[in-house]
Amino acid sequence: MSKPYVSIVIPVYNEQDNLEMLFSRLVAVMDKLGKSYEILFTNDGSRDTSGSLLKDFHDRRPKQVRVIDFNGNFGQHMAIMAAFERVRGDVVVTLDADLQNPPEEIPKLLAAIEAGHDVVGGYRKNRQDTFFRKYASRIINGIRARITNISMRDQGCMLRAYRRHIVENIVASEEASTFIPALAHSFATNPTEVEVEHAARAAGESKYGLYDLIRLNFDLMTGFSVVPLQVFTLIGMIVSGFSILFVIYLFIRRLIIGPEAEGVFTLFAILYFLVGIGIMGLGIIGEYVGRIYKEVRRRPRFVIRKIYERLND
Repeated sequence: MSKPYVSIVIPVYNEQDNLEMLFSRLVAVMDKLGKSYEILFTNDGSRDTSGSLLKDFHDRRPKQVRVIDFNGNFGQHMAIMAAFERVRGDVVVTLDADLQNPPEEIPKLLAAIEAGHDVVGGYRKNRQDTFFRKYASRIINGIRARITNISMRDQGCMLRAYRRHIVENIVASEEASTFIPALAHSFATNPTEVEVEHAARAAGESKYGLYDLIRLNFDLMTGFSVVPLQVFTLIGMIVSGFSILFVIYLFIRRLIIGPEAEGVFTLFAILYFLVGIGIMGLGIIGEYVGRIYKEVRRRPRFVIRKIYERLND
């Protein structure tokens, strides 16, 4: 197979209403750019007609379009990882299928790559999301930057470009659960970010609910730092210190005033607080233990049913 300059990776899950417009706009941009390219779609177990649409794209453009068809839903990041394992281009671009990041912005990322950067992240201009998602994202970005020391202006933007060696390092990590933009940033020597347009979703609904966003950020926090464990240890030490002081206070009070029962509800409140702290700590430890469990059991991260691609030129 001839080696393309650009590989465009697009995970797809129930996006039948957006795919035709996405495909027509994307090939128009890439044809105009004048660089050799391939498009890798990963059908992540879609239950609508997305799979048949992707196969049709391959039939229309067998030289440029390849389709990886999962036999179930394994998640956006695993869909990207499956494509990363099979890309042929010197530069790899990731793009969502919902048209919120316009394909017309791809040349901006390629220009930054050609300027010497090995990782180029997009950050969304005039982000077209709900108030809650925009400001919750800002808070999470701030916490993430402090905990992981990974500086990304907009971690939720999947319009990104990587040099081939960055993608190869990501694939070589073989992590069962990871956050690809942060992992790429940790491998980069000269990363940068560019502003990209952002549009409201053309059709369909977001595949990331509140739980998925929380899950994603747990993966990010626990996958790139042990700070949560260290913070909990520090909290435990502080609470233990105050607990000792409180016991001393109660002992002195009993010597001076004698037995009393009026403070029983205060003691219950303190007990519940300490139990809450303990449960929170067990949850944090559980996150790390869960990651270890996923890694050591060595189950396949995804299962591919079929790959549609042209095997010879």
